[in-house]
Amino acid sequence: MDSVVKSVPVQDTGRRVPAVWGNVPQRNKNFTGREGLLADLRARITSDTRDVTAVLPHALQGLGGVGKTHLAIEYAHRFQTDYDLVWWVPADQPSLVRSTLATLAPRLGLADTAPLRVDDAVTQVLDALRRGEPYRRWLLIFDNAEQPELIRPSIPHGPGHVIVTSRNRSWLSHVDTLEVNVFDRRESLEFLTRRVEGISRADADELADALGDLPLALEQAGALQAETGMGAQEYLELLREAGGRLLAENAPADYSRPVAAAWSLSVSKLQEQAPFALELLRRCAFFSPEPISLEILDRGKYILKSEFGVAMQDRLVVSRAIRELGRYALARLDTTNKTLQVHRLVQKLIRDDLPAEDQRRVRDEVHQLLIGADPGEAEEDNWPLFSRLLPHIVPSEVYRAPQPPARQLIEHVVRYLYQIGDFSTGLVEADRALAGWVTDSGDRDPDVLILQGIKADILWALGRYREAYELRRPTLEAITDVLGAEHEETLLVLNGYGADLRSLGEFQAARELDEDSLARHRAVFGEEHQATLFAANNLAVDYTLTSSYVRALEADQRNLADRRAAYTRDDAVWVVFSMAALARDLRHAGQYLEARELAEQAYLIYLDLVQRRILPAGHWHVLQHAKELSVARRKAGDFAAALELAREVHARYTNSPQYGSEHPDTLAAGINLGNAQRVAGDPDEATVRIEKTVRRYRDVLGPDHPYTYGCGLNLALVHRQLGRIEEAETLLAESLAGLEARLGADHHFTLTCVANLATARSALGRTDEAVKMGEAALPRFRELLGRDHPHTLVCATNVALDLATVGRTEEGQALTEDTVRRYRRVLGEEHPDVRAGLRGERLDFDFEPPPL
Repeated sequence: MDSVVKSVPVQDTGRRVPAVWGNVPQRNKNFTGREGLLADLRARITSDTRDVTAVLPHALQGLGGVGKTHLAIEYAHRFQTDYDLVWWVPADQPSLVRSTLATLAPRLGLADTAPLRVDDAVTQVLDALRRGEPYRRWLLIFDNAEQPELIRPSIPHGPGHVIVTSRNRSWLSHVDTLEVNVFDRRESLEFLTRRVEGISRADADELADALGDLPLALEQAGALQAETGMGAQEYLELLREAGGRLLAENAPADYSRPVAAAWSLSVSKLQEQAPFALELLRRCAFFSPEPISLEILDRGKYILKSEFGVAMQDRLVVSRAIRELGRYALARLDTTNKTLQVHRLVQKLIRDDLPAEDQRRVRDEVHQLLIGADPGEAEEDNWPLFSRLLPHIVPSEVYRAPQPPARQLIEHVVRYLYQIGDFSTGLVEADRALAGWVTDSGDRDPDVLILQGIKADILWALGRYREAYELRRPTLEAITDVLGAEHEETLLVLNGYGADLRSLGEFQAARELDEDSLARHRAVFGEEHQATLFAANNLAVDYTLTSSYVRALEADQRNLADRRAAYTRDDAVWVVFSMAALARDLRHAGQYLEARELAEQAYLIYLDLVQRRILPAGHWHVLQHAKELSVARRKAGDFAAALELAREVHARYTNSPQYGSEHPDTLAAGINLGNAQRVAGDPDEATVRIEKTVRRYRDVLGPDHPYTYGCGLNLALVHRQLGRIEEAETLLAESLAGLEARLGADHHFTLTCVANLATARSALGRTDEAVKMGEAALPRFRELLGRDHPHTLVCATNVALDLATVGRTEEGQALTEDTVRRYRRVLGEEHPDVRAGLRGERLDFDFEPPPL
């Protein structure tokens, strides 16, 4: 580094502070030197091209303790007037990156701000930053990003700036990298002169040489001398003695030799003057290097029975200990957020200095502190508490603890990750814990089985239905045997197993299981417990999938009433969820106009919840209902509004990392979009969309799944609309055979296929066959759905046309008059199907895969 560098000027754009300033650590009042690095970093950042697709992040790379983080902090504070938004992202754990980015959403004015779906919130944040809305001048700092392959997907592109700090040299191949080394000697001397009053240049030079010019070691040495009045030569003598003994036993890497030496002296002085502070520091060494909530530490006075726990009861002793740790630069206290933070190298040295038995004892106390901070159930009110705990779960290794409360903590944490939508992290943490638990306790341990049940929920939410089924089926058998059939945890796994059966197309088996499950839920949990209401909702879904639409409607009406009674308002999340389910039931029951009205009402409430930041716009409740509303609009005859919403919802599903193009919910949105395009008069685009989606259904759910066959109906419709009648007929015949084999001849899906196949054969001139098929299907429609259901009327309309074609004019005319009268009463004079029927046109049945 050059011995003379110019100071970097503080640029001022007229703005005093950024509009958004988040998580940036306090400025280091002893920050010294680094002017050349700051000038270089600033020059690189400001010379970036304005083509935002070419802008690269800038990495500060170097060994531990060289001051990368403090350099980034100084940059943020010094140049804050050039930014509208500055956001600090702790990046040593990928889950922290996502959760920290998600918390930026409300500051950007985005609708999806509640952390129910972390990945959805992150997607919205990255997109807003890319577009520069509402802020073009932004700075994000990813601190301690040691895993580029996991962090890079979360780094935004756009008009703003990104700084990464890392010890990992692999960043060199990914981003513009500025290497940060130890202080040059001039900087070391400047620092010590400022930090240690009265130190001579010769002593400072000798001290800097002994500590290798490492900033972290110099800070600890300066703090010890400044706080004790120790002379430099005395310090150097102690450094030679104590540091030598320490390093003879441990030969740390990564520039920790000078840190270890400086640390040894600071700890020795701490041991003499404040031994309890050292004990507190030792416990902090087994947490994450991220901030530790003082509230978690404070619980020790209630939980720990050791001498340390007793001492924690004295507030003055604790306050003095924290103050001493700060004085000796061994920990950083954040008074605003009430946290204590210890550098990762200091943590390592402290852990390594303890004998194995003491390590086990201290780690066990840390586990007890984390267990004591367990918020319990993963309810929304507890999410902020879980977010404080999450960074410390892996570093503390509490997932290895064999005690039941420790395992319960992990179960709660994984459920929390599932609830907020961070499925990837939840799956990793579940697998990490299960690997040890199975080894230690066997595969029939209750906690193993409970966590496997939660893991199956996560796999199902990810759309990995077969994996969820193959995990949950043996788990259900084992947990039933171990805990009993009526145990609460057994019933929760049982409830998920019904969803597994539905996802595999075993609709009748799922219904039978869920009927039994609901009765057991009511007996164990009671009528109004959330678990019971979830079971009731699942049974209503089963009724829908087995063509029992009236029973589904009745079940969801009761569920809505129960939830309204429990929450006393319609804008509670689970109340509006039940409203949306009821709207879907109304549509399935053929009450299209009423269904649309209730669906619009529910959607307005969802939009209000999004606006009030109670739910994110990408939450699965919101997306699923938006798709269902698009269907309801189409069935009610509003094709334009249906298509507009269908495009929006499909794009949101496809672009979300939570779903992607292969997720079953995305496929359902794709089918809805194709159907909307078809009725809106764009069969070519509809064909492309539906063909692609049907192929994906075959890959994702299998060629023999009822939804794969059902979506074949939609493909046949666009083929027929484009004049490919023979292709349509072949496809419908194959789908009919499959549906009859899977669901039976009288299932609604099967009858729909029969009616469409009759239309295709009529178009091929095989009208006699069409009449025979239609006359056989019509009474079955009437029996299953009722005489006034629109699908019954569609079938009747087409049968009447075929009767006229084969010369049975009077029968056809009578059927037409009856059908039109019913159609007008059910859907009104202006509905497109009614008008098409009056014009003597055939009507179509399309297929919409219901939620599983």
